Amino acid sequence: MATDVVAQLADSLAKTGVEDGELSYKGQGRKLDDAQSVEEIVKEIQDYEGLQALRLEGNTVGVAAAQAIAKALEKKSEFKCCYWSDMFTGRLRSEIPPALNSLGDALMLAGAKLTVLDLSDNAFGPDGVKGIERLLKSTACYTLQELRLNNCGMGIGGGKILAAALTQCHKKSSAEGPPLSLKVFVAGRNRLENDGATALAQAFQLMGSLEEVHMPQNGINHSGVTALATAMQHNPNLRILNLNDNTFSEKGALAMAQALTHLRSIQVINFGDCLVRPAGAIAIAKTVSEGLPILKELNLSFGEITEEAALAVAQAVKNKDQLEKLDLNGNCLGEDGCKALKDALEGINKADLLGSLSDDEGEPEDDEDEDEDDEDDDDEEEEVEEEEVEEEEEEEEEEEEEEEESNKLSTPASGIRPPDVSSFLSFPSPDKLLRLGAKRALLIEQQVDVTDAAKTAEAFLKIASVYKEENNDVKNAVLDSIDTLLRKAFSTPSFQGYSFVSSLLVLLGLLKSEDKVKPVLVVPGHLQALEHVVRQDYFPRENVAVLEAFMSR
Repeated sequence: MATDVVAQLADSLAKTGVEDGELSYKGQGRKLDDAQSVEEIVKEIQDYEGLQALRLEGNTVGVAAAQAIAKALEKKSEFKCCYWSDMFTGRLRSEIPPALNSLGDALMLAGAKLTVLDLSDNAFGPDGVKGIERLLKSTACYTLQELRLNNCGMGIGGGKILAAALTQCHKKSSAEGPPLSLKVFVAGRNRLENDGATALAQAFQLMGSLEEVHMPQNGINHSGVTALATAMQHNPNLRILNLNDNTFSEKGALAMAQALTHLRSIQVINFGDCLVRPAGAIAIAKTVSEGLPILKELNLSFGEITEEAALAVAQAVKNKDQLEKLDLNGNCLGEDGCKALKDALEGINKADLLGSLSDDEGEPEDDEDEDEDDEDDDDEEEEVEEEEVEEEEEEEEEEEEEEEESNKLSTPASGIRPPDVSSFLSFPSPDKLLRLGAKRALLIEQQVDVTDAAKTAEAFLKIASVYKEENNDVKNAVLDSIDTLLRKAFSTPSFQGYSFVSSLLVLLGLLKSEDKVKPVLVVPGHLQALEHVVRQDYFPRENVAVLEAFMSR
């Protein structure tokens, strides 16, 4: 029964549908290893006159299978849309570039004019970007409108390769006719960091055609944010800008506030968990107040914003008639500040647009306020340094630990950074989970308030998001951490299992919330982890029944 529930969940998330000109094998979980395994698919492709789109999401495609499918695509001149996310699960990373090269070469040979290329959730790293580099530079991508590479692990190197390919495509297409006019760019959770983001910013500035940019959770600091801000000014039709969970600091926030003055078409701004801080929030509020006439959503949550800055934001949205949502949760308002904010929005008839303030951090300490500006630059440089030399630090830590063990009379090394569970939960990655060490499950359990069902559900999804079927170390670390967390939760008398399931469904986008909770980006690890937990003895059968009842509606 548990597996059936997960299968139903996967089906609901997939929302599979076949449109005109489209062949869909979405979410079928096929293991396509060789030419024989794709004979049916190949025949259907060959027989489909006017094929425009092919959906292979949720299957696993080997090199030989990809080559057979590619052969069938060579004569499909009307082909436009590649929906190829999550199609290499369980494959060696070395298999992915040749598979992508085969498919790309076939589209070029066919004379296809692509509008959509979606390769999200494939975790192919920089080598995977090389696998589509030739395609991106070709005439097949002169017409590309949507490029979706979410959660692909591109890293800085992959970001630079991608930026160079887009730049080359724009230059070549401009010389031969209409230039590349990419409208949608999605590349969240790719560890692009400053250098990768800066390289892409140059390509964005050159194109000037973007309408949606989604780059959350990329470890970008103020220098990368500033480069992106400059690029956004040259994309006047931008409607959605999502840079959630990067580190703006005041410098980046001020640069982005200036950029927004040029973007009168902007409808959605997501700068949540970006540490815009009070000065940054006030600058953004000024821009909102003086422009952005069709703004619908503004997210400045978890930004260390104080009461004064939050009230400035509230005043700024006074005349935004199209505003639908304002998120200022997780800031530093304090009880009085939260009340003042609600009263201010009530006074302009916009109180119903304010999201929950349940995670407010309370008023900052006075000494923290005084020191904040002085320490800003040091903190930012330390964050950059930690991200850029992460591997070097790991080696240094190991050497220092060995020295400490061999000379116990010496002073313990003070530079060793302890495992940071909060950092992992804020910005999950497989590396961070592994670096928490053998006691990771206990550390995570201690960090999460298991009496709060909603926070437990959030933590579960964050841990599950880094699951890798092909990496046993990561896989075991994820499942062990989840088991420890949920075993404690369900054994806690005050824990509400039904609330946990409800929160899970809300976060997965399968159940609407009165608090307007934004669903997470669903990745395969969520489903695989869920399939695991519903089989465990700690997971109550009645909660499995709730899932089943909900999914069967």
